[in-house]
Amino acid sequence: MAKVATTFIWQGKDRKGNKLKGEISATSLSEAKNLLRRQGISANRVKKFAKPLFGAREKKITAADISVFSRQIATMLSAGVTLIQSLDMVAQGHAKASMRKLLNEIANEVRSGNPLSNSLRKHPEYFDDLYCDLVYTGEQSGALETIYDRIATYKEKSEALKSKIKKAMFYPIAVVVVAFIVTTILLVFVVPQFEEIFSGFGAELPAFTLFVLAISNFVQNYGIFIGVGIFFAGYLFMRAHKKSQSFRDKVDKGILKIPVIGNILKKASIARFTRTLATTFAAGVPLIGALESAAGASGNAVFRDAILYIRKEVAGGMPMFISMRATNVFPDMVTQMVAIGEESGSVEEMLSKIATIYEAEVDDMVDGLTSLLEPMIMAVLGVVIGGLIIAMYLPIFEMGNVV
Repeated sequence: MAKVATTFIWQGKDRKGNKLKGEISATSLSEAKNLLRRQGISANRVKKFAKPLFGAREKKITAADISVFSRQIATMLSAGVTLIQSLDMVAQGHAKASMRKLLNEIANEVRSGNPLSNSLRKHPEYFDDLYCDLVYTGEQSGALETIYDRIATYKEKSEALKSKIKKAMFYPIAVVVVAFIVTTILLVFVVPQFEEIFSGFGAELPAFTLFVLAISNFVQNYGIFIGVGIFFAGYLFMRAHKKSQSFRDKVDKGILKIPVIGNILKKASIARFTRTLATTFAAGVPLIGALESAAGASGNAVFRDAILYIRKEVAGGMPMFISMRATNVFPDMVTQMVAIGEESGSVEEMLSKIATIYEAEVDDMVDGLTSLLEPMIMAVLGVVIGGLIIAMYLPIFEMGNVV
């Protein structure tokens, strides 16, 4: 059974006598001291890091953190800073303790003589196969700074695209949730107060008011069961989505059929595919391997299956643009630009142009969707909330007319 690595904090001096302190990951105290000795550090104090009993939880490392880290490493390498120094500098200056710990572990692996790509592969939750393969290519070609610049650009573009998709989804969902909560509060707490007032009128209430009172009674009587049912349905959906690949594939296919949203996701998948393929192709990764990486990065089962089909056809000697056309997934403009790229020997350039075009289209569509949804959502909220208020005051208005 493999030993679990522990974080140790240390204080000591380097070979020049400069005082230093930091953190190091090791399986034991003796191993931590040995690692520090190999780094040329004379440690006078090494102890196990004690987590505070009621301290704040460590912040999780996000994809955005990895994107920023990649750009920092690319900048430092291009400036002539060594890899180990770059890793140490980024680690020391990072605000997140979890990110500092990760970078210190990677730096220690590199100091021990392991290639950076192998060190990164030990953390697959943060560095996927595509990332590690690109770093490996850079190490083999001796152009790690150039490859890291491409990795950083790729990560930045991917995060920007992901942010746009989240923006398209978040706003309407947030407003609908708020509207649902406000409506539920009105039906459960406000409407029953009016019902007590109406019971003393001794007159027949308007049909609209009776309809709202019936909804209020239904929510009060069965709301808890509806809430529990929705919670369990959501839980079962998330569980099935996590456990079943076939279920995830069906969800992906269904999402693409949603009006407007589906079109945005299609364009986003095309942008991801072409951007990934352009980056790996430019890094010198063979086309077959590049297509496999692009399939995993496409973000949708429909496009993943289509790209894997293209990979199989290309491996058999078929031109890529013909394979793309046979899938009936990619628009004619994409296949035509790829065909021009293959004929002229500028596939990478054409793929980058396609990615830029579709990223811009996604951006425009998200902005357009947001602009369209804002007045629609406000109108729906006005009708729902306003309808409830009118229903409650309608009997009072009618009594005023009678008087």
